[in-house]
Amino acid sequence: MFSNIPIRRKVIAMLLLTSGTVLLLTCLAFIAYEFQSFRHNMLRSTTTLAQVIATNATAALAFDNEDDAAEILNALTAEPQIVAAALYDGNGALFARYPVGQPASNLPSRAPTDGYRFAESYLIGAEPVKQGTNKRLGTLYLQLDQSSLYTQLKLYSLIAMTMTALAFLGAYLLSRVLQRQITEPVLNLAHAASAVATHHDYSIRAQKLGEDEVGSLTDAFNQMLGQIQAQDLSVRESETRVRAVLDSALSAVVVIDEHGAIIEWNPRAEQMFGWSRQEALGLDLADTIVPESLRQAHRHGMQRYLQSGDGPVLNRAIELSALRRDGGEFAVEISISPLRSGAATTFCGFITDITERQQAQRNVQEQVNRLDLLHRITHAIGERQDLKSIFQVVIRSLEDNLPIDFGCICLYSASEQLLTVTSVGVRSGTLALELAMTEQARIPIDQNGLSHCVQGNLVYEPDIGGVAFPFPRRLAGGGLRSLVAAPLLAESKVFGVLIAARRAPNGFSSKDCEFLRQLSEHVALAAHQAQLYTSLQQAYEELRQSQHTTMQQERLRALGQMASGVAHDINNAISPVTLYTETLLEREPGLSDRARTYLGTIQRAVEDVAQTVNRMREFYRPREAQLSLNRINLNDLVQQVIELTRAKWRDVPQQRGVVIKLLTELSPQLPSVMGADNEIRDALTNLIFNAVDAMPDGGTLTLRTRSLAASGGAVQVALEVSDTGVGMDEETRRQCLEPFFTTKGERGTGMGLAMVYGMAQRHSADLQIDSATMEGTTVRFVFAGALSATDAPKHLRTNVQPLSLLHVLVVDDDPLIIEALREILQRDGHRVSTADGGQAGIDTFLNTHTHHAANAGIDVVVTDLGMPYIDGRRVAAAIKAAAPTTPVIMLTGWGQRLLDDGEAPAHVDRVLSKPPKLDELRRVLMELTTTPPAASPL
Repeated sequence: MFSNIPIRRKVIAMLLLTSGTVLLLTCLAFIAYEFQSFRHNMLRSTTTLAQVIATNATAALAFDNEDDAAEILNALTAEPQIVAAALYDGNGALFARYPVGQPASNLPSRAPTDGYRFAESYLIGAEPVKQGTNKRLGTLYLQLDQSSLYTQLKLYSLIAMTMTALAFLGAYLLSRVLQRQITEPVLNLAHAASAVATHHDYSIRAQKLGEDEVGSLTDAFNQMLGQIQAQDLSVRESETRVRAVLDSALSAVVVIDEHGAIIEWNPRAEQMFGWSRQEALGLDLADTIVPESLRQAHRHGMQRYLQSGDGPVLNRAIELSALRRDGGEFAVEISISPLRSGAATTFCGFITDITERQQAQRNVQEQVNRLDLLHRITHAIGERQDLKSIFQVVIRSLEDNLPIDFGCICLYSASEQLLTVTSVGVRSGTLALELAMTEQARIPIDQNGLSHCVQGNLVYEPDIGGVAFPFPRRLAGGGLRSLVAAPLLAESKVFGVLIAARRAPNGFSSKDCEFLRQLSEHVALAAHQAQLYTSLQQAYEELRQSQHTTMQQERLRALGQMASGVAHDINNAISPVTLYTETLLEREPGLSDRARTYLGTIQRAVEDVAQTVNRMREFYRPREAQLSLNRINLNDLVQQVIELTRAKWRDVPQQRGVVIKLLTELSPQLPSVMGADNEIRDALTNLIFNAVDAMPDGGTLTLRTRSLAASGGAVQVALEVSDTGVGMDEETRRQCLEPFFTTKGERGTGMGLAMVYGMAQRHSADLQIDSATMEGTTVRFVFAGALSATDAPKHLRTNVQPLSLLHVLVVDDDPLIIEALREILQRDGHRVSTADGGQAGIDTFLNTHTHHAANAGIDVVVTDLGMPYIDGRRVAAAIKAAAPTTPVIMLTGWGQRLLDDGEAPAHVDRVLSKPPKLDELRRVLMELTTTPPAASPL
């Protein structure tokens, strides 16, 4: 009840209760104090009085004088509150009493225990009567009445009640005035809150009446109203935006309560379903837009969610069907989301009409299928390289997948203005016979759609039943009604036409026509590529052959460059052998025939080595002008090679129990050829070795010579080496002449046939190789025959002597070559100075030239090219700088290379190759010392 009374009364009541309680407690404390103070004073005065009387009664008890004792007790009449008193002797017996007529029964029969105590409304005390300090004579008993105390307490209580009443009245009157300081601000807040709640006007503010706690509460209340106002404004704006979103949403937004009744319906829903918002609100959703076949599932799903909090169609988009107001059913995509607000549950559904989307998806899928078909057809025709198979794949694919009732591809002849049927579909074969359009049938171009098609335009005739031109009438005669003719263009020229027809009129859609147009472009491109492929393949084969030849030449060139360094070292090593051998043959007449034969063999072997070394880089070149050509009888050369290789083709195989039969078929009247016998001999040796290696189990080796007639009356000579060995396949035959190519594994170097090829090139001979696997190999040289039997060798060996004795300076870093040249030149009568290295050669020449007049010192300088620190070029330059007329001969293992490559050093008058020939060295010395030095080296 207290909580329901007005706040003003609450404030007054609280003030009155507070003040009354305080005053009451004060009065009670005062009364209690008075009570305790009265009793204390009473006890103290009684004790004093008892002590005085006990002292006065000492004599009466000591002398046992009852009258004196009674008289002493009668003195208590001055204390009206004492209602009874008595003296007891030392034995505790009653001795005297007060008042005198007091019945003995009202007093204790024996002396009580010493001390004072309050009992009921009396104060009872027992005071000992002593004589001196220790001697007890008796006991004084006193009984005091406390009625005056209670009378006084009643008076005090009356006064307290009167003052309390007066205080309550004053407090009431004062609280009625002061309570407004509290109640008015609170009531002001209450009125403001009531106004806000009633009018929902959050702009109302409570009036602040002070800076106390209520004032702070008022500020907080007003601040809260400001925040609520801002939030209310934000909520209103949000609601406005939500409403705007709902009104502008492309999807229908439908909100229903837990019973299925519609509680929100946006404009898109009105357009989609035909119900206005006012009409739809409150209707049952299931009966309004849900098809009858889905209503039970709809209601069951709602109940399931309300019971378990789960639903099969919540929070995900699904495709269903919906009803319009007119009963029409259409496809929609719906997403349902549950909304919980406290205990209430609503469902928000977003519904989108997907009729157009499904149609678009069907169109896209159809397009994808067409593109896939186009891709498959393109892929299929891309794997074919002939027109016939390309066209057949296209027509068959159209019959199976487009499909068409009739299809063919025709090639167009612009000159004849005709179409020739090239390919007809398998399913179209019967109809083609009926239409006379089988393969190779010819169709003239008339002034109809075909004339436009061969001009590069796609032609579509939706209904050819009424077309009067011959070609459409021919197709209509076979029951066909719609036609598409797509041109096949390559490089802006029509070379064919793709024809597709159906029995139904308007049988081709625009998408079908576009697909056929795209397909015709791909077919035209594939057909054009197929035509180019044949030409390209032929060109590629020619290019491959040219590339093979070029690569072969480059490999041989690389080998020659690599081998030139090796040739230099070998030439240096065999130079002393050559010089000493020629000297012995020339200057030792006492040699035996056997020794001279041996030396001749050594000389030929060294010359062959020198020639072979020189050819290591040069075998890929055509014949050099410096190649020494002699008239050669190939029959004699074959016999020499047979003897030289006898161990290879007879002795070594026989050790393994293998027999190789050697046959010679030499023409008796064989013309001579011009060539280097050592090179041809080396080539034949290599071929015999290869033939033996190709017959590991034995066989027949045949060496054959014959003459051949050539054009213009010329004569050619053929030299053949044949075996019955394992032979070579075509790939091996093409690569067998390449350097380092071998089929012998680690046993082979891959250089034999490369050297043979180089020899043939230098002799302008035709090299032919016939071979097949397990059928043997024949290698054939075809040389040009010598013009006449009187032709002499190009270079003759002569003993050439210089006109006078010379002072020759030999500069080299090889002591063997220095010693060989010094000894040979000294035997010729020359004076020889030697120098080990380029710097020593320059120093020797300058020292000699300084101490002699010009041309009276060193006559000729013979120097090497490759020397450490100071090479032959710098030696020649230094000599020419000191004595320009002094001839300089460069003797080097790179001599022939320098001449062939046009790299002869400056300041050098002649370049000679190692190993040197005495005749050549003597001839050059004679030429340089009898005539002015040439302007450039030979």
